[in-house]
Amino acid sequence: MPVDIALPTGNGQIRPPARPRQAPPVAVVIFGASGDLAGRKLVPALFDLQQAGLLARRFAVLGFSRSALSDEDFRGSMREGVQRFARHKPVDERGWQEFSSALHYQCGQFDDPSSYRVLADRLAEIDREHGTAGNRLFYLATPPEVFPVIIRQLGAAGLNRPRDEGCVRIVIEKPFGTDLKSARMLNHEIQQVFTETQVYRIDHYLGKETVQNILAFRLANGIFEPIWNRNYIDHVQITVAETDGVGTRGGYYDQVGAFRDMVVNHMLQLLAIVAMEPPVVFEAEPVRDEKLKVLKALRRIAPEQVGEFTLRGQYTPDTVDDRPVAGYRGELKVAPDSWTETFAVAKLDIDNWRWAGTPFYVRHGKRLPQRMG
Repeated sequence: MPVDIALPTGNGQIRPPARPRQAPPVAVVIFGASGDLAGRKLVPALFDLQQAGLLARRFAVLGFSRSALSDEDFRGSMREGVQRFARHKPVDERGWQEFSSALHYQCGQFDDPSSYRVLADRLAEIDREHGTAGNRLFYLATPPEVFPVIIRQLGAAGLNRPRDEGCVRIVIEKPFGTDLKSARMLNHEIQQVFTETQVYRIDHYLGKETVQNILAFRLANGIFEPIWNRNYIDHVQITVAETDGVGTRGGYYDQVGAFRDMVVNHMLQLLAIVAMEPPVVFEAEPVRDEKLKVLKALRRIAPEQVGEFTLRGQYTPDTVDDRPVAGYRGELKVAPDSWTETFAVAKLDIDNWRWAGTPFYVRHGKRLPQRMG
């Protein structure tokens, strides 16, 4: 039987557990806070957590970016993001006022030591105002080329070290390097400043409810686990399709393309979850170990076979909902002669006892007829 995994876009409400485990007090510093990720994902998600009763009352956000904004400007911008992207709608005015009172902003340069001295002072002030107890969470929502700059500056300012009884964590979003060499270089930079227990390398795609449910569907269901193998499954398809184009992200996207933007991170993680063996316990390290075994079992594609096992494409001008839309080469900040792919397909083989002979097809693209993912 074929297994076709097409991840639908849900808009369900957050369902907190019966006994929510509230987070400890913390000040979250978002580097790149004036960018797309903070307004679309991070702050709306934090608002949803607050509405679900999962954030501590002693909580604050400090946005750090190069844009010249006041605290009120930042709050106004984040209000727009929450109204558009938060799951709790309509936005409760009383809840927003409580949440927004904990939003602050600092204009600074990522490579300027004086900006980090001001940051240290602002965090001390936030500790006094909000009772965040010296706990810090630094979130790098910036272009990846400034990751090492920010990490070095945090270390030079002593912000990598906990104050008193507090703790310090740093969250690094993908892309984690562009190849093995650059990923190792970034790891080296991080380890010069932070201990491994302080570092969270995250893939936000794994937080989707449908993705989380794959593990329960597979491993907690006595019907499916016995037949979840090459003897009963002819092939597996994993599809993440988007109806939108690249929008305002053309400058970034033209450097990476569909394959690096989605396939080698989000979609390989999905493949690993679908194909992995049951972990001994459902804890972070055993799950990671089982996913790693799958990735190591992936058959390498020789350079001369790339055309046989992969396909790339690029969207062209068309109409969507009876309105004309630009092709990829006509998007803002995209080179008019760009060959960057916006659509990618790969046929992958896993050489282990469970999946030998069962191909996995992964596909991703922008400006497609139907959204899945």
